[in-house]
This record gives sequence, C-alpha cells and structure tokens, in this order.
Amino acid sequence: MNFKTQLILFMTLCCPLAASALDESAAIKVTPLLKTTTSWDGKQIIYPKGQGEVTALIVEIPPEGETGWHEHPVPSFGYIMEGELELRLATGEVKLLHAGDVLPESVGVLHNGRNIGEEPLKILVFYTGEVGAKLSIAHPEFVPPPLPESVK
Repeated sequence: MNFKTQLILFMTLCCPLAASALDESAAIKVTPLLKTTTSWDGKQIIYPKGQGEVTALIVEIPPEGETGWHEHPVPSFGYIMEGELELRLATGEVKLLHAGDVLPESVGVLHNGRNIGEEPLKILVFYTGEVGAKLSIAHPEFVPPPLPESVK
C-alpha cells in the first residue's frame, strides 16, 4: 500500500462522517483501521473547545532511539508505517506496536516511546488540537521507576 493510500485511509479514520459515506463497492475497498471513543489507556477522547486545528507529522525514530518522557495535551492518533514501537506509561504499563498498527494516543499521561526494532521506526501522527496549542510537552525531569528484571 503506497503512502497516499495510507494517508487517505488514516484521514478516513479521523473523519467519522466521511467514513460513513464511503461504502465498499466494486471500485472502492474500505479497510477499517480504528473506531474508538477512548485512547489506548482507556481514557475518553475529548476534543478541544476552541478553533480546531489538525496537524499531521511523520515521526522517525532510529533503532534504540526514544522520544523521551512527555505528554500530549490534545488527542492524537498514530499509524505505524514501519518498525516496532514500545510505549511505556509512567505507571509501568507497556504497549507494543508493529507496522500497520493504529494507536489512539494517551492524553495528559506521561509516557515514553522507544524503537525496539533494528530498523528505523516511522509513525504517521495526526494531532487534533486547537490553534496555538502545544502538541507535546516534554518532561525530562521525570525518572521512571526501575524495570522489573523480567522486562529488562
């Protein structure tokens, strides 16, 4: 599947009204990727009340690279284009994602993303915030609790 097709499918995911208007036919194939009211950690997705703004980014992380501890103040949705991602919450909860996986990101929750694969990781991310809002807030001061021996 080429990038343009992936982008169209992902935008369909982010626009529920458009998704319901796309009925599968002989000429159109519709592949549902995600339909949810909660982020991956179970919290309800709430959109901003001001002037909406959607930002689309491709985030690339090299092997063994990390995002650093951070949080998102706005809802965001990621599509793993290539590679393997480990997401770790400050509580220790972990989610593993692979190419083709879709992620409704956590909002207002400290977490760190780490490329656990041997190839670069590419994530297509859509942030649904409001004009002027930050997409991510870094927390370099946060020191996570040590990992259990079984996880190292």
